[in-house]
This record gives sequence, structure tokens and C-alpha cells, in this order.
Amino acid sequence: MPVIFVARSTKLGKWASDVGLSKHVYKVGVVEAAELKAVVAAGWAGETDWAVVKKEAVDGLSEADTIERLAGKQKMIDPNLYPRLRGTTGIFKVLPAQVENHILVSQALAGAAELTALKLKPADFGEYLIHNAVK
Repeated sequence: MPVIFVARSTKLGKWASDVGLSKHVYKVGVVEAAELKAVVAAGWAGETDWAVVKKEAVDGLSEADTIERLAGKQKMIDPNLYPRLRGTTGIFKVLPAQVENHILVSQALAGAAELTALKLKPADFGEYLIHNAVK
């Protein structure tokens, strides 16, 4: 069964911050569940320290469709502009403010009595990207 995943590399985040993008860069992809560990271990953009921050089983969704759908809502880093990415598609720049807004709106719609200050974790970024890619 296919799995949509969001992965993060600390080294790539540091590089992206140094070139003026943001330290919050994530790779989104779709693979078979059995292949996930091998694909992430191989790495992207010359880095091998990738770690899956969030994954979810999906039906009838290909990686190309997922990236296209998410690129309409989120800033995808163009691999042609940055030689370090070497043609790697599906790497997205995510602003913390967008994730905070997503969480606050979700809590408000769920009827949460109190809206508290948020401390964002990588899993929150992953959940945000998966929500936008699937819905």
C-alpha cells in the first residue's frame, strides 16, 4: 500500500538557511510502505541524514500528483535554481506561521475551549504538508 511521507534533513535545513531559504525545508514523497526505509536511507540532495517526521497510508495517489497538488498551495524549491538539489523534486519551504495558522484554525473548528501558544515540532510541519497534499 502506498504511503505519503514527509522527511527532514538537518544538514539540508542548515544549508537552506545559509542560502536564504529557511531552515524549515521538507521532502514530500509517495512510495510503497515496504520501500520507505530504503528510499529515505538513500537520501536526497547529497544528504544522508534524512528522517521521516510523518507518514500516512494513501490510496490511488502517485508522487507526481501529490507534488503537483502541494506545489499549488505551498512553495516548492525549484531544483533548477539550486545545483545542490540536483534535480530533486518535492522539497518544500514551509513557513512556521502557516503551520501555526493551520493548527489554530483546526483547533477552533474542533471547538477547543482554549487556544494556547504553540511550540512547533517537525511532526506538526509534516502533518500540515500531508493535510494539504491529500485534501
